[in-house]
Amino acid sequence: MSGEAEPGTVRPGGRTARVREAVLRAAEDALTEQGFTGLDLADIARRADVGKTTVYRRWGTVTGLVADLLLDMAEQSAPRTETGSLIGDLKANARLVQRTLTDPRQGPLFKALIAAATGDAKTAAALQRFYDIRVGEWAPCVRQAVERGEVPEGTDAHEVVRAVSAPLYYHLLISGGPLDEATADRAAEATAIAARAGAYVRDGAEPATGRRA
Repeated sequence: MSGEAEPGTVRPGGRTARVREAVLRAAEDALTEQGFTGLDLADIARRADVGKTTVYRRWGTVTGLVADLLLDMAEQSAPRTETGSLIGDLKANARLVQRTLTDPRQGPLFKALIAAATGDAKTAAALQRFYDIRVGEWAPCVRQAVERGEVPEGTDAHEVVRAVSAPLYYHLLISGGPLDEATADRAAEATAIAARAGAYVRDGAEPATGRRA
């Protein structure tokens, strides 16, 4: 197996870091304005005031650039909040997702990335990695809830975190309904109730209640 990294995935420093930052921000602008199908490396190089050769050599393809953009977004996302209770943590997660999806820049960007992922396997894989990173960041709040006895042992932490954000993405992409803090809180509360009832216990795991805090 080759030891070479995928285009755009080596974490740079100094001038290289500044070039990467400029190109990624230009890619965000282009995605927000015209979607994935309108992306062009030469146009992004012009927007970033970077030589075309540099962009082509470093990222190679549009999908390579989008993959690096998603990696950067995952790394720059706000860290997990710890409130001491499952419902508090899930509400913090839901409100973070809600703020992101209603942000004038981030909302259209996520729509463009999701649309791109439906028709491009490499972009879909990069988007999956992005969500794996973010879900993994928040999963400990569920494991802590198991230790406190708030939810049954064997509860799938990743599925709980995914369940919180799923209704919010539905509002963003399908229903067009209000995507406000109240909507975020309802998603968190519904997920917490289901988790306490054992809805996310993995097959084969004992749905024990665990010790109480």
